[in-house]
Amino acid sequence: MRLDEVIRQFHAATNQFAQGDPEPAKAIFSHRGDVSLANPWGPPVVGWEQVSAALDAAAARFRDGRVTSDDSLTGHVTSDLACFLNLEHWQARINGGEELSSLDLRVTSVYRTEGDTWALVHRHADPITVSQGR
Repeated sequence: MRLDEVIRQFHAATNQFAQGDPEPAKAIFSHRGDVSLANPWGPPVVGWEQVSAALDAAAARFRDGRVTSDDSLTGHVTSDLACFLNLEHWQARINGGEELSSLDLRVTSVYRTEGDTWALVHRHADPITVSQGR
């Protein structure tokens, strides 16, 4: 599958994730031992078993959500590796709350070819979206 198709699928999967379902996103992640994830809900993890468990735990925090927009800042693509920097804007009920909350994330995603498709091999998302000053 082409990279743009995989990325389109992952963007759709983030909406399902924001509703509490991690499975579509998990299908796009690499299942190899060097896959990695760093998200706002816990320490960074490496390896499919740890990434899968972290995705389950993170998705369980969300319900009734969606990604309202995704701003692509830059990307670098070679024949077998791609890296992107985006700002994702989420809205969901978080941690069992009744109010819809907004969440803005700075996201770095790294994809690589695995067989005849691309897989997400690293995702780092954090809530730092503005300058922190010096």
